Amino acid sequence: MANQLIKNPKNLNLFLSGVIVIIAGIVYGGHPTYIMPELLGFEVVDLELKNILRAVMGIYMGVGLFWVLGSFEPKLWYAATLCNVLFMGGISFGRIVSTVFDGVSPLFTPALMLELLFFGWGLYNLKKYSEME
Repeated sequence: MANQLIKNPKNLNLFLSGVIVIIAGIVYGGHPTYIMPELLGFEVVDLELKNILRAVMGIYMGVGLFWVLGSFEPKLWYAATLCNVLFMGGISFGRIVSTVFDGVSPLFTPALMLELLFFGWGLYNLKKYSEME
């Protein structure tokens, strides 16, 4: 498994970002009534907010799993990489908008840097490697 990632480094972008996004999803939705006050400083008491956070967890876990599968299955690689670029570009854009309008977030600025890294890395991979390689 690790040998495949080392032999073909184009897959590493998908694997690493997939694992990170799965973990982030679990953090957001795994136990929001405990995690959110500890991590982000707000209480989660409304059923609707719990539902939203767990839905975000599901999205993150599903997309992250698709990327991990794409890192091992050549037939999925192009679609998974394109999905990764759109996700990382979209979330980076949202964080940049928030930084401009709301200010710099000490907690999420490192996340923005990683998202921009994965966005650029994915664009590079899409340009360098063909769809059927």
